[in-house]
Amino acid sequence: MAQAVNVAELSLPQLEVLKNQLDQMYVPGKLSDVERVLIDVGTGYYVEKTADDAREFFKRKIDFLTKQMEKIQPPLQEKHAMKQAVVEMMSQKIQQLTALGAAQGATTKA
Repeated sequence: MAQAVNVAELSLPQLEVLKNQLDQMYVPGKLSDVERVLIDVGTGYYVEKTADDAREFFKRKIDFLTKQMEKIQPPLQEKHAMKQAVVEMMSQKIQQLTALGAAQGATTKA
């Protein structure tokens, strides 16, 4: 996103872009004004900003998301480790039950 805002540096009167027509359909288009851009700020809201303001917005958004990822990562790793321990314990129990069932089957045949 942040790299796409560098259109002002290109100083082209009409810059070719891909415009989002529907949710996942993009069609070719041209920017007639590279000094002002329309950015999606979320939940269907769009804001017109200068290219410099848009760069700052995306920089703040990237910083915010990076901090959120750093907060979430340690608890996520802990939960993953707990899940692995449960999976290993279940595998051991299944092996024990399988071995016990096989042993009981052998004694009833004898």
